[in-house]
Amino acid sequence: MGGATIVPTAWAAVITVAAMAAGVAEGGIGVNWGTLASHPLKPSIVVNLLKDNGIKKVKLFDSDTWTVSSLAGSKIETIIGIPNDRLKKFAESYNDVKNWVKDNVTVHMYDGGVDIRYVSVGNEAFLTAYNGSFVNVTFPAMQNVQKALDEAGHSKKIKVTTALNADVYEAKSNLPSDGQFRPDIYSIMKEIVRFLDRHDAPFMVNIYPFLSLYQNPNFPIDYAFFGGSGQSNNDNGKSYTNVFDANYDTLIWSLKKVGFPNLKIVIGEVGWPTDANVFANVTLAKRFYDGLFEKLASGEGTPMRPKESFEVYLFGLLDENAKSVLPGFFERHWGIFQFDGKPKFPMDLSGKGNDKMLVAAKGVQYMERKWCVLRQTLKNLEPTAKEVDYACGYSDCTALTAGGSCGQLDRRGRISYAFNIYFQMQDQNVEACVFDGTAEIVTKNATVGNCLFPIQIVSGGERLKAAAAAAMVGLVLSLFVLGL
Repeated sequence: MGGATIVPTAWAAVITVAAMAAGVAEGGIGVNWGTLASHPLKPSIVVNLLKDNGIKKVKLFDSDTWTVSSLAGSKIETIIGIPNDRLKKFAESYNDVKNWVKDNVTVHMYDGGVDIRYVSVGNEAFLTAYNGSFVNVTFPAMQNVQKALDEAGHSKKIKVTTALNADVYEAKSNLPSDGQFRPDIYSIMKEIVRFLDRHDAPFMVNIYPFLSLYQNPNFPIDYAFFGGSGQSNNDNGKSYTNVFDANYDTLIWSLKKVGFPNLKIVIGEVGWPTDANVFANVTLAKRFYDGLFEKLASGEGTPMRPKESFEVYLFGLLDENAKSVLPGFFERHWGIFQFDGKPKFPMDLSGKGNDKMLVAAKGVQYMERKWCVLRQTLKNLEPTAKEVDYACGYSDCTALTAGGSCGQLDRRGRISYAFNIYFQMQDQNVEACVFDGTAEIVTKNATVGNCLFPIQIVSGGERLKAAAAAAMVGLVLSLFVLGL
């Protein structure tokens, strides 16, 4: 999901964080570091954030030089990615792959350089939403990357894999023992699994209990969490009390049926969003993470692998206000930190239950303390409809959706939120707070209750320009903003 290209990623997700505390299996927890934000934090600030919190692993979605170079000397184990839009070229041109390895891997491989451990070739490339676009190019690209790493002398340390969504396998009965790879990709998955085994590389899978709850109105809510408070499903004498274990073991059965039951598995993404949906909030996110960390600390695996030592990358590190919302408006709110590196809620990554706020990002610079809001003297709100369409189309109004942190604002409050978020994402440009004379700039904090009216940060990154599709998103969001 990282990089400058906005693609459907509700299923996919952005930074991997390493074990943050000694109580967790050494190096067991990492984070996904995504950068699809209008004002991303400077890489040096993010690296210090990881170090301050004892995070020793990180997963990136591309190989941006500025970002990867910032990890030099940090001793943070790093996964770099190759975006889906490069898979076809990498499958067809070995010379391009050789050059990529030279420019994006070898350049960092020096004493005190970047500790690169994996290259993820593609990100959830077999999603059914892609209609098979990458099915025939992912594996050849993986093979070429492997060959180039071999020739460069890096393959003993750096392993080639591909981050896959859990939709690459299925169990029509919902019992793990019925698990198997999807029929349409069965042959290619068998080839990829054989390749991973041959090169001692892991199967990287993204598992999202939240999506099980979001996509199925009849899904039992307690089954999305750990702790055994929900229903228990029996599968050939093995008991399942949460969907994470059931999903993980469905993969194990799928691997078993193609002849590789003991292949190493890495959880490339797992997490819980905190806004823009009735189930996406801080309370449920904390419940999920508390259960996850306790499970990881317990040393207990799943019924199929009871002594499994998990390598897990949380999704994600920071909120990203420029991500696609095609999967859902919550997609921009997966971070355990807010966009500016402030922790959202207390947690204990060691799994011991000693919750406290993580260390916030240091050295963050904010723009001036000013907000753009609906003009107080304005009585007729009807003319603001098209202005809100525009503001939300080129900013991020997802917090205003039903169940969102700002969803309870009255109409005036909603309009003000839309105006301000656009104003902030436009670098507080005075011309971005006109809206045909309906808006004004104020210096009094416009935040209402738990609804944060943010002040944007000063960013060293190049701001992403909203795509035409964003305007369509804004049109949909405006229905929520205005209560139409």
